[in-house]
Amino acid sequence: MDATTPGLLAPDVLDRDDLRRALEEHDFAAAFSLIKKWGGLSQNRIAASCQLTPGKVSTIMNGSSRVTSIEVIRRISDGLRIPGHLLGLAPRPWESGNAVLDEQRMPGPDTRQPGTDAVPWRPDATTGMAADLTRSDLVMDRRAATRALAGAAVTGAPLLDALDGWRTPAATDDRARRPGRLGAREVEELESTARAFRKWGRTGGGGLRRKAVAGQLAEVAAALDEHQAPVIERRLYGVMAQLAGTAASMAWDVGQQRRAQDYYRLALRAAHAGVDTRFGANVLAGMARQMLYHDRPHDALELVRLAQDGARRTAGPRLRAMLYTREAWALARMDRPSGFRRATGQAAEALSDAGGPDSEPYWIGYFDDAELAGVTGGRLLDMARSDPRTYADQAADHIRNALDRRGPEAGRGHALDWIGLAECAFLLGDISSAADYSRRAVEVASDLLSGRVRAQLAQLYPYTVGDGVPGAVAEVRASIRTLLTT
Repeated sequence: MDATTPGLLAPDVLDRDDLRRALEEHDFAAAFSLIKKWGGLSQNRIAASCQLTPGKVSTIMNGSSRVTSIEVIRRISDGLRIPGHLLGLAPRPWESGNAVLDEQRMPGPDTRQPGTDAVPWRPDATTGMAADLTRSDLVMDRRAATRALAGAAVTGAPLLDALDGWRTPAATDDRARRPGRLGAREVEELESTARAFRKWGRTGGGGLRRKAVAGQLAEVAAALDEHQAPVIERRLYGVMAQLAGTAASMAWDVGQQRRAQDYYRLALRAAHAGVDTRFGANVLAGMARQMLYHDRPHDALELVRLAQDGARRTAGPRLRAMLYTREAWALARMDRPSGFRRATGQAAEALSDAGGPDSEPYWIGYFDDAELAGVTGGRLLDMARSDPRTYADQAADHIRNALDRRGPEAGRGHALDWIGLAECAFLLGDISSAADYSRRAVEVASDLLSGRVRAQLAQLYPYTVGDGVPGAVAEVRASIRTLLTT
């Protein structure tokens, strides 16, 4: 092998039993040492290939820090060209040959250059965008879905600048169209379907599930190509926004980050066309969460502020509370604990004014005291990873509160609660409880199709690795590995 070629390892290196064992157990201290010894890559070369700092690689190799982030594991896989199955990942896009090149040739919105969004903020442009995107999704086969994994999420100014149109008044749709015949009853049925799909999406899902959502979305786009009564048209844009938001969540759950952003942008445009600032703010909050999972807290904070500004006059208590928790999340990631506490307090204060679940739109009815406890515990856990003495107990208390208040019907949230509580126990050195909570997490996760849940389990996995771990922890490690590789 040419050792000066960044990110490539010879087949005989990847075939070594000791390296494969280290990769399987996410023991990157051993893996990097073996790659350095047998692959001829320096620490600096490993760092550059994996988009890590040399100092970070050094701390990993000497055992003072561990790799727990699934995003970092993916960067290691992609940077060093380590096949996904060796790390418990799905096949990486580059494993199918010219995947990145083929992705650039795919039809639909993904053919745009990263960050460009020249589509004007007009209703006709929104329906055209929906038709193009759903057409692309409905013909996507397994190979195309694998290629779609290569599409990286847009970040920074290219993302934020393209969303400024949300704050402009909605344009009148004065194009010539044939008369439409939809009435209130038909729209009510579509709204009921969108609501059912949204509930369906909370457990994750891709493949046929997302194709069903895309098919319904295509039908709504076709109806909006006809001249409907103004009140019907506005409600149809609301249905489009909700379906697109569900499709975005499903795309994200199977790792198609760029496709998820395309659907989020469509959802925001549809909410804009339907003059629904509340759901538009909810969409921006979803985009902010995506940025936080990509370790882009500054982008996330900008998106949250855009949502808060746009829905200032229309947001109810639950929506305001949810937006404050997204703000708190971004501030926690920016290592601003006082700002985190302020925003979390504002969320609790806003939620205290909430009426019953039916007092606000159904899609925000989920945000209650249990959800606030869960998301607050999750953010405290983020901070506990670098300062467990200060935050781990607090995080565990909030997560237990969430578990006491909600069960399996919460879908992803319930699974993430158990995973978070297990990690708190590991950080606190309570290994017996950690093993028990981890078992519960695996049991719940095995009934879900959520990629995000599996990504969080992958972050839990390194805590179970090491010599001399108790038998209960070794059993948990095996069950996590089995779930992640099936």
